[in-house]
Amino acid sequence: MNLLVVESPAKAKTINKYLGSDFEVIATVGHFRDLAKKDGVQVSEDQNDITLNWETTSAGLKMIDTIEKKASGYDQIYLATDPDREGEAITWHLIKSLEKKVDNNKFKRITFNEITKNAVINSFEKARNVDEHLVSAYLARRSLDYLAGYNLSPVLWRKMPGSRSAGRVQSVAVRLIYEREIEIEQFEPEKFYKIGIQGKIKSADLETSISSFEGKKVDKLFFKDENLAKKAEQIILSSKFNISKIEERNVSRKPKAPFNTSTLQQTANSQLNFSASQTMTIAQGLYMGVDIQKETVALITYMRTDSISLSKESIDIIRTKIENDFGPKYLPKDPIEYKTKKKNAQEAHEAIRPTDVSIHPDSIKDHVTEDQFKLYDLIWRRTISSQMANAETNLNALTITNPEESIQLKATLGKLVFDGFKKLYNLQEEGEEQSFSVLDNLNVGDEYLPNKVQIDESFTSPPSRYTDASLVKKLEELDIGRPSTYASIIQVIQSRGYVIKNGKSFYLNDRGRVVNVFLVNYFKNS
Repeated sequence: MNLLVVESPAKAKTINKYLGSDFEVIATVGHFRDLAKKDGVQVSEDQNDITLNWETTSAGLKMIDTIEKKASGYDQIYLATDPDREGEAITWHLIKSLEKKVDNNKFKRITFNEITKNAVINSFEKARNVDEHLVSAYLARRSLDYLAGYNLSPVLWRKMPGSRSAGRVQSVAVRLIYEREIEIEQFEPEKFYKIGIQGKIKSADLETSISSFEGKKVDKLFFKDENLAKKAEQIILSSKFNISKIEERNVSRKPKAPFNTSTLQQTANSQLNFSASQTMTIAQGLYMGVDIQKETVALITYMRTDSISLSKESIDIIRTKIENDFGPKYLPKDPIEYKTKKKNAQEAHEAIRPTDVSIHPDSIKDHVTEDQFKLYDLIWRRTISSQMANAETNLNALTITNPEESIQLKATLGKLVFDGFKKLYNLQEEGEEQSFSVLDNLNVGDEYLPNKVQIDESFTSPPSRYTDASLVKKLEELDIGRPSTYASIIQVIQSRGYVIKNGKSFYLNDRGRVVNVFLVNYFKNS
């Protein structure tokens, strides 16, 4: 008889079906041991060393006692907590809690990136010892959390009644929102005039804009004077215009990489309007598995990952599917490899992908919730499209001038000549070019006839408030926290009353404002 320890009871139930009577499978239900509330971290007088003191929950004590009593009957004790730093930490805690009464040679660490029978069975072949580097990273993080949060929070309680906590990462998130709020409050809008020209060329409608006026380049704020804008209008409506230049170029757009934790949170927020915590809760359910025809089926791989790469086996399966479903022209000659640009990324496992790409989203629609379907569909399409051919667009940049060359107009026309990955994944995402109207058979010298000039008074806009997507992106850019913790960070700063959410945007309320000013003024070096 062997023992397998996982974190979740639901996972334990599913895996028990795979392993049969030779295994007993139990769950820790996450962390069962943590730093003591009092003197959890003690720093030596010379500040060169620290001592960590741990407390075990009552449920944890019961679990440890049960394992100790049965330990002599186990051939091996396999520790299969989640394949990340926190999972490694739970494994380390288990071994430390049991080492005095259980032979250490019985402990083996295994990990699997997906809860499928093959993945679980194959993981035993790669059984290993605890990764001490991951454990050290965990211990350092918890020590910093304790020294920052446990010492800072009581100061807040005494000085600012009602303030519930301060933390190493959540305080920074609040500060980012505070600083954006100050930018918005101090922003002074500038008035300018936007000029849009509607006209015809070869009987087809064409919208243009001014690129040059009286020899000067026109930018967004060029027309600050209404009289200057009206002067431009008069010249446009009284002049003849012809195409003076056509610049043609082909744009090849590469598919986006498969999702990691942060890009999944950002895209689900912008495309599905899911908050970061909502995304992770739904993804957890897809990872743990859903009931399909009396069988629990895990639909995606582990959703806490920095990696954007896929295994060779996964890529081979995806490429075969692309060729079978879409034809050889949608399949690049060579597999596409993705590598993260982050220096400190933890890429122990793959990007987030479907466990089985043959499970089409439509085939499970009746077995999952609407939100689960939307997120799985997004992951499924993003994963397969990541190995598809580039989308090819033909762009024509038109330069249109009057005989006096006092005004130069511009227009960009585009035609999608090959859809490539957009055949499957064609979401309009931030920063992506908009589609252009298409006009064929244009030549230098063709006449452009303006028939309407639209002058709109406008004002420059302040910076946008943070959303789940933009806050996650900023935290990642600044290397603050880990992608796997962003959802909980955002949830905490809301639940503790530091920020409020209106629509998608975060607003700093009075408590968050005062707490931030207090921390910045009195803990500048923290």
